[in-house]
Amino acid sequence: MQSLRTFFAQHHPLKATTMRQATALFSPATLRKNHFFIREGEIARNLAFLESGIVRGFYRKDNGEEFNKVLFSAPSFIGDYASLICGRPALVSQQALTDARIWVADYRQFTLLYETYPDLERFARKWAEAIFVQKEQREIELASLDAARRYHNFRKAFPEVEQQIPQYHIASWLGISPSHLSRIRRKITVT
Repeated sequence: MQSLRTFFAQHHPLKATTMRQATALFSPATLRKNHFFIREGEIARNLAFLESGIVRGFYRKDNGEEFNKVLFSAPSFIGDYASLICGRPALVSQQALTDARIWVADYRQFTLLYETYPDLERFARKWAEAIFVQKEQREIELASLDAARRYHNFRKAFPEVEQQIPQYHIASWLGISPSHLSRIRRKITVT
């Protein structure tokens, strides 16, 4: 629970009362490797704080191929935000790539606190803004950088992840084939 408090404080300091009310909504849970937090087609009701572990957000193309849209590493929030906000079925599944320790809260109960605790709403806005900036940066990188540069940026952003998950998940996140990633990695070790 301390890591959740720290995460809140890093994005926007909360008053002690707000912190107590917000953290009281979260219950500890474990998300085992390969288990899902949410599946495509489900309507999201919960968000979770990822205290430890790695979770991927992915969708399936028409041909069944999976594409990793996002990788979450602790500390972070997980949940299908479009589904939470709009009440529509999730388009992206979220699956643990490692065992994960999470703290789960009912999204509606969390957002109801905004009226009484404006500092919590400010936290949520600042956190959403940070996610927007990350998403935009990722989209620009996918469109403008070659695979080797994207891999370099991945290693900077997720230094601990590479040894914990299969390479094909990294390749999918980079938008390349596993064999292309192997060639890039070989080049790096040779030079």
